[in-house]
Amino acid sequence: MKEFNSASMNDHEEQFARAFIVPEKRERYLSLLQSKRGRRKLVAGFHHCHDLDDRFARLIPSDQQSAGSIKEILKKHGAPEVCYVMADDENIDGTEMNLTDALSQVVGMDAGALISCIPGKLAYFEMEGLGKRYLLIRGGSNDTSNR
Repeated sequence: MKEFNSASMNDHEEQFARAFIVPEKRERYLSLLQSKRGRRKLVAGFHHCHDLDDRFARLIPSDQQSAGSIKEILKKHGAPEVCYVMADDENIDGTEMNLTDALSQVVGMDAGALISCIPGKLAYFEMEGLGKRYLLIRGGSNDTSNR
């Protein structure tokens, strides 16, 4: 598990804000990510996040919300074996982890978490509460933002 310096924004965090957050909130996210205190505030708010861009956030069907099923979905879209985690759990927040390990720690945690697989292209986002699990994906045929 590789730990990142959480005082400075890394590519996974920056691209998450730029690609998957609604346009009117992006600058706020980017601003918060520039300080350790702002980043903690942002991550602590993941459990009730209302800022995901609906164009790129797909609710994972209820029968596919296990860690194993989510891994299959992510792998199908090109997820590598190692991913980056932002979570309201300080033990895993700001670390690179094996995808299987990250999912086993995050899925069902009943808190906010992001597993970034490909910066700005593919991620998993989970909020507090049953069924609030999302595939975040850009660059496919449904991505009309660059047209």
